[in-house]
Amino acid sequence: MNEAILKLCRQLKLPYMAEGYEDIPFTTREEFIYHLLLKEQVGREQAKAIRNIKKARFIDHKVLETYQWHKDIHLPAHLTKEELMDLSFVSRKENVILVGAPGTGKTHLASALGRRACEKGYDVRFYRVSHLVEELEKTLANGRFASFRRKLEKVDVLILDEMGYVPFGTEGAELLFQLISECYEQKSLIITSNLEFSQWNRIFSDSRLTAALVDRLIHHAHIVSYTGSSFRLANALSKKA
Repeated sequence: MNEAILKLCRQLKLPYMAEGYEDIPFTTREEFIYHLLLKEQVGREQAKAIRNIKKARFIDHKVLETYQWHKDIHLPAHLTKEELMDLSFVSRKENVILVGAPGTGKTHLASALGRRACEKGYDVRFYRVSHLVEELEKTLANGRFASFRRKLEKVDVLILDEMGYVPFGTEGAELLFQLISECYEQKSLIITSNLEFSQWNRIFSDSRLTAALVDRLIHHAHIVSYTGSSFRLANALSKKA
């Protein structure tokens, strides 16, 4: 009988029902069916989260549970950290922009929010901006730019890390501008930068292009400011001392 059940589960593509169905506690048949279906649902959601995290291409394993909220992190008045971590901004296709000195925890928070989004079923991509620009220029040269854009159209959350750390040329700036513009009100962006918006001319040499880009980004955005010095540097110095 067990083999017949396993075979049916495989044929019906219900793999998680087949795992441990004998151990489900119940007092009524309805309760058993409910917990059996729940087991399949939970299993599918967990598998999807794992696939989403793999596709996101995070550079490290950062989670919200280990994030250190400190006094130098300043959220906008309308937003609490609980609301930020709840990811309600993603369903509203709003942006989160983390601005401050290097080493203050921006990338950790961006990655952790992205990982939480993956766990909630959202399709996420993580890019260092310099690497993304290189990829955009490469796909344009190889005639695959349109295909690359179509793939990103399906993404719910796009994380752009280290905006402004590395300067790039006019072509790269224009391609990045085009990509970000297409995300406007279509998906959520999470951006980290060590530059204030007034300094973004260093990234995009055209001042009109810069103004247009910033205007799109901040229209539906939650701006989080980091005013402290480098966390990593302080930690390294304390260890050395």
